[in-house]
Amino acid sequence: MVKAPEAKRGFVLLPRRWVVERSLAWATRCRRLVKDYERYASTLAGLHMVAFVCDMLSKIERTIISS
Repeated sequence: MVKAPEAKRGFVLLPRRWVVERSLAWATRCRRLVKDYERYASTLAGLHMVAFVCDMLSKIERTIISS
């Protein structure tokens, strides 16, 4: 966890926050995750895991094909 210095007030940009925001933006490309209509949180977490695994597999595939 990154804590801001005491002297700063107001909005402080946290380092590497863009990584999380970019990852969540990638997850919204999965049609099932665009709408939040799952009954159980564990189901939604599982679907996020599947979406990220699919995304990483496609990135690995592109790396293998390009080399």
